[in-house]
Amino acid sequence: MKAPRPAITNEAAAVAIGGKLLAPGGSHQGKSTTRHDEYDPASDRWRALAALPQPLDHIAAAAVNGKLYGAGGFDSTVHKGASDAFLEYDPAVDRWRYLVPLKAPLGAAGAAVLNGKIHVIGGRARDHEVFATHQVYDPAINAWTDAAPLPLARDHLAVVAAEGKIHVIGGRVSTPDERTGRHDVYDPATNAWTAGPPLPTPRSAMAAALYKGLILVVGGETRAMTFTENEAYDVKNGRWVTLKPMPAGRHGHGAAVIGNNVYFVGGALGPGGRDNTNELIVFSLP
Repeated sequence: MKAPRPAITNEAAAVAIGGKLLAPGGSHQGKSTTRHDEYDPASDRWRALAALPQPLDHIAAAAVNGKLYGAGGFDSTVHKGASDAFLEYDPAVDRWRYLVPLKAPLGAAGAAVLNGKIHVIGGRARDHEVFATHQVYDPAINAWTDAAPLPLARDHLAVVAAEGKIHVIGGRVSTPDERTGRHDVYDPATNAWTAGPPLPTPRSAMAAALYKGLILVVGGETRAMTFTENEAYDVKNGRWVTLKPMPAGRHGHGAAVIGNNVYFVGGALGPGGRDNTNELIVFSLP
C-alpha cells in the first residue's frame, strides 16, 4: 500500500510517463471528474496536474512519445453521456488539447500502442450497446483509420500490446454478469485476429498491464462481487499462470508499470459504484 490518491475515483485511467503515474478522470458519488493527478514513486507523493477539459470516466488511455492520450469516456454515471473526445496531455507544459475526435462517441473501450500508433478497441455507447470497432490513431498525421474489428463486440475489456501484437482479453457483452474469458490477438502485419488461450477466470472491468513478459489481468466484477484474481498470460510460452491475488477485490482501477512494480490506483471495492476507493496498491515479482 502506498500514498492514496487525493481523490476517491472509480473507473479511473492510469499510464506511466517519465517514471511517474498519471491518473486522469474517474467518477465518485455518481459524478464524473476533471481531476488529473500525478504520483511520484520516488517520494511517495501525489500532486494535482492540469484538469481535464471536461469531466470523464471510463477513459481509454495510452502514452506515446512522452504524452498522454485519452479516448472517449462517459460524462456521467452509469454509462451515460458517451463522448467522442480524443485528448492529448503534454507533461512538459502541463496542458491538454483536443485532437481529431473518435468516429463515434464511446466509453469503456481499451487502448494500446503498437509501432507508435494508438489502437482504440471495443467500448459501448450506452448500456447494452457494445462495439467491435477498432480505430487506429497516428500522432504523426493526427488522423484515424479503421482496422479489422474485434471478433466479438464487448467493453470493459483488457487491451495490451506485447511482442508486436495486441491482446484483447475478457470484457462483457452486456451486463457485468455476461462476462467473457475470450482472448483475441491482433496481428498488424495481416490486419487479422486469431484466438488465444482464454482467460481462466472470465470477468470484466479489470486492470491490465504488460510486466516482465506477462500480461497481468487483475480484479474485475459481476453484479454480485468483485474479483481478487491476478492471472497472467505468459506471452512467450503461450499459457496462463496464477499469481498472488489482490488483498481485496476491486474493479474499475487503473494500472501502470514503473520500474520493478505495477501500480493499481482507485476503483471500487464493491460491484458497480459501491465502496469507491483512492487506494494505491503495488505488486511486484522478483
